Amino acid sequence: MIPFQYTRANNVADAVRLIAANSGAKFIAGGTNLLDLMKDNVERPTKLIDISRLPLTSVEETASGGLRIGALVPNADLAWHPLIEKRYPLVASAILAGASQQLRNMASTGGNLVQRTRCAYFYDTATPCNKRQPGSGCSAVNGINRGHAILGASTSCIATHPSDMCVALVALDATVHVTGPNGGRTIPFADFHRLPGDTPHIDTNLGPDEIITAIEVPAKGFATNYSYLKIRDRLSYAFALISVAAALELKDGTIQEARLALGGVAHKPWRDVAAEAALRGRPAEEASFAAAADLLLRDARPQAQNGFKIDLAKRAIIRTLTQAARGTPQSQSNKTIQ
Repeated sequence: MIPFQYTRANNVADAVRLIAANSGAKFIAGGTNLLDLMKDNVERPTKLIDISRLPLTSVEETASGGLRIGALVPNADLAWHPLIEKRYPLVASAILAGASQQLRNMASTGGNLVQRTRCAYFYDTATPCNKRQPGSGCSAVNGINRGHAILGASTSCIATHPSDMCVALVALDATVHVTGPNGGRTIPFADFHRLPGDTPHIDTNLGPDEIITAIEVPAKGFATNYSYLKIRDRLSYAFALISVAAALELKDGTIQEARLALGGVAHKPWRDVAAEAALRGRPAEEASFAAAADLLLRDARPQAQNGFKIDLAKRAIIRTLTQAARGTPQSQSNKTIQ
């Protein structure tokens, strides 16, 4: 067992003070990722700062018509919240596609954003990994890389981001609210997670002395024409080989606005605004969807074992956009692809 200190933060300001005072400290809420990392000796925090009792558990409407979601809202509560189900069903569907009911009961909304990659080499401390030890090398590049990145990877890291919820949030233009020693700030969701570059050990643009307090989604939730499709090796409790969040605004069969994001393909949830722009003004039909998929995947670079992901991603994009256009979103209780 790794020795560590434990303390509980009384409020957000106290949490910031505690994390700023100890570079080896980590926040813990649900602990669904951090405890696994500690058990495998990947993370060795000197102190755990319990934030689970902070007043960050509300879902509130904003003056601009959106929603502000507290960072400590459990994933299960968020997926079944009436306002999320009604106005942002893409988010609810993505959450229900992930993990298991038990994990969703414990996992926090903010914690979902900062979970670490599930790359097997990252978890295996006997192998080199630039995310664990910068400069040591990436074992996946010449190893088993069937599930690894095809977009945005570098020679330093080809791991993928594991979240489903984050794919939906980036598609909806969400914003992350954080607080640090210098006060609060907001980070556009598209800028929150980082590509690996030569610093793959830095997953996000959250400061080491900052805490996530809320996620805000804008008024437009695309509640009618949306779908979240997750392709994986088994139908439950598995990370995505490819996942697609798609949302459309239609008028007389023509696309007025489109949102399209992928999971399981990059170090961060992958959204391409150029592919979305290419859909605007086009008929909601397979030829339009295939062209957008080709554009989104134009820079895909497979590894030795995951070239199948490119064709799989194209077919998944077309299928998800078709589901969205028809208003028949993928069911997360009956996972048979529609």
